[in-house]
Amino acid sequence: MSSPMEGRKIVLGVSGGIAAYKAVELLRLLTKAGGEVYVVMTENAKQFITPLTFEALSGRPVYHKIFDSERSASMEHIRAAEHADLMVVAPATANTIGKMANGLADDPLSTLYAAFPGTVILAPAMNDQMWANQAVQANLVKLKMRGVFVVEPDSGELACGVTGLGRLADPQVIFDAVRKRLEQKQDWAGRRVLVTAGPTREPIDPVRFITNHSSGKMGYAIAAEAQKRGAVVTLISGPTSLGAPAGVEVVPCQRASEMRDLVMEHLENCDVLVMTAAVGDFAPADIQKEKIKKSGDRPLVLNLQPTPDILKEVAAKKTHQIVVGFAAESENVVQSALDKYQRKQLDLIVANDISAPGIGFQSDFNQVQLIRGVDNIETLPRLPKHEIAGILLDRIRDLSK
Repeated sequence: MSSPMEGRKIVLGVSGGIAAYKAVELLRLLTKAGGEVYVVMTENAKQFITPLTFEALSGRPVYHKIFDSERSASMEHIRAAEHADLMVVAPATANTIGKMANGLADDPLSTLYAAFPGTVILAPAMNDQMWANQAVQANLVKLKMRGVFVVEPDSGELACGVTGLGRLADPQVIFDAVRKRLEQKQDWAGRRVLVTAGPTREPIDPVRFITNHSSGKMGYAIAAEAQKRGAVVTLISGPTSLGAPAGVEVVPCQRASEMRDLVMEHLENCDVLVMTAAVGDFAPADIQKEKIKKSGDRPLVLNLQPTPDILKEVAAKKTHQIVVGFAAESENVVQSALDKYQRKQLDLIVANDISAPGIGFQSDFNQVQLIRGVDNIETLPRLPKHEIAGILLDRIRDLSK
């Protein structure tokens, strides 16, 4: 039986830290397993190990200069990014992680990453205090939310002489993570998935609107995970600050009525609809053309009317689609979700308690219950939203069987 590495094209990114020498061992493991490895280095990485070492072991030129390179005119980073199956960065320094998280591209490694649409694995290595730095951890959370897999560092003696967390994971551990990702089945290949995400905004006047605290992170995580597993994904998104997941068609909207129209437009052409969006329940009956002014101490009275019930309309029109809803509740969470599951004829509903601290709206974590009836309730522990997305897609896949 052939290795999952055989013939697979892998980009190995090496950034500037003392652990760069361990990337040589990782390269050896990847090539021994049959992988075609293309090495890219930052300028600082060359202070620890030479490009010639990687070139000799990989049998391929090493991309280590953006300019003054014989291959600069052929846009090396774009070509490599187009054809690679996976990118692994080991070691990933705090500087490189910061660039990747914030869209900076000023060296060969960060430039290639910015052009790479596929699976990415990071193996961080740095001083223990740098690892604990809030900015570094925030950057890692950003990357994880975009679907980047992180091989956590080990505890041990560090280059600075102290013992702590930040030591590069063993090359064999990183290799196993690469192999696992390449073995991942494309179990959603060819399926068409429609996801809604984020809040809706209902205008009151030209400068004010009614909205909610939804960040869209859960829906974006589901869209990214489904795309990685082979699905053709369309993401209908209310206003968020999130970047579009790689390979996902994003259709923006503002109001609940706009989201309703877009869902109805795309419904017939999807196999699965996942409604994570926090659609506002009410909207002003009349939108003022001019900014509303204060009038002394007199209160402002808004006449609100219900917004379209998108899931109710979907239930009436769906044919072959699996429809999954979300219930963000602050009390009677399970019972409220069960009621919604039954009334709206859903195939599955995901319930979460928005009153619980540290999960739900704006958080990178959630704790949910997957409900398929009174006798079929699965409670998940507190997990990053991208992990919940993977579990949810597994359950939806099982439903379709």
